[in-house]
Amino acid sequence: MAGQRNGRTVHDLRRENRAAVLQRLYFEGPMSRFTLGPATGLSSGSISNVVAELVTEGWVEEAGSVESDGGRPRTLLRVAPGRGQLIGVDVGETRVRVELFDLSLSELARAERPLTLKGHDVGGIAEHIRDGIGEVLDAAGGADEGLLGVGIGVPGIVSRDGELGAVVHGQTIGWNAVPLESLLRETGQLPASVPYFIDNGAKTLGQAEMWFGAGRGTRNAVVVLFGSGVGACVVTEDVEQGRAVEWGHLTVRVQGRRCRCGALGCLEAYAGAEALLERWQEAGGRPPGGMDEESGLTAMLNAAYPESGAADPTALLVLEETAEYLGAGLSDLINLFQPERILVGGWAGLQLGQRFLTAVKRYIPTYALSYPAGRVTIGLGRLGPDAVTVGAATLPLADFFARGGRRAAPVREAEVPGWQTALEGRSTS
Repeated sequence: MAGQRNGRTVHDLRRENRAAVLQRLYFEGPMSRFTLGPATGLSSGSISNVVAELVTEGWVEEAGSVESDGGRPRTLLRVAPGRGQLIGVDVGETRVRVELFDLSLSELARAERPLTLKGHDVGGIAEHIRDGIGEVLDAAGGADEGLLGVGIGVPGIVSRDGELGAVVHGQTIGWNAVPLESLLRETGQLPASVPYFIDNGAKTLGQAEMWFGAGRGTRNAVVVLFGSGVGACVVTEDVEQGRAVEWGHLTVRVQGRRCRCGALGCLEAYAGAEALLERWQEAGGRPPGGMDEESGLTAMLNAAYPESGAADPTALLVLEETAEYLGAGLSDLINLFQPERILVGGWAGLQLGQRFLTAVKRYIPTYALSYPAGRVTIGLGRLGPDAVTVGAATLPLADFFARGGRRAAPVREAEVPGWQTALEGRSTS
């Protein structure tokens, strides 16, 4: 067919060329037109045409110059950080965090809504997201014309439904097939031109660490998330964007403690922050009353590993047992996926890792096969407790790249069913 080559149209080739230039400039820029050619594999003519388009549209701008060998200085180019905006949302288990970023993922504004122990009512979460989006946009001037999309990280498995969009299966929080995208589209205030991207929170954490953090340059990695619960994201050469795995619901003890998901003996029933505090109390410890989970975990760690004075033997025993459970759980990931690197993240993971990651590593030789165990490095993530939010913002950014710098097509009103109808007959909270 005229205008096609190997099944790809001229439009496809142009989109791919634009995507290649944008991604090189984003991750490796500033770069000159001269260096963009070898980096992307495009001809000088293609580079000239693509760059001219992107500069005219405002996605690319000049960023100084560099001396050349005997000729005129070469102009450097970069993706214009102020040309567009991204929103990342972390639907955590203790709070909903909403952040507005520019294209360089520099934070422009944030809003947070704490959650109670029974705080995952579907309508309430949607309201927190909607209000948080409005708050950060107001803080940045109120305009949404430059908003490329809203990325949302959630606890649970996310599937796609042709009519409903993203559907969340969050068993630990009581969500059974919740059509979150449809709900947000109907009740939110954003125009139809702004897309939503919803995925598992461990996957968004993994994508953030692989793009910008401790996983950068690694081809095979596992990024684990510790919060109230436990999750993981596996990145391989076959799955570059990562795949969320329900690692927290791996059975580590037959007929063990009952997990929040209802099963017995899950890793999350021993290693999640909620379970750690419960186990401390069940063993006879005395967690300080009136504290949220984050403060309670800090108190437990301080009791077990005091800067001075005697350690709380109960807290120390629970954490030492947990180190073995985690060592065994990480060994399963090593045996299954043989990663180059395992990164520990999430607010609880960063707290725990700083204090007893060395103890966890001691159990790897006991439970993992020696060959893959000898090739893996285990460390902490670099992006801090906000990594899920940053990773959520990369979801619309990745879509923007894939489209070659084109905006997503608006969602037509007829494509969005009422969420009450969609939820009929389903358990939601």
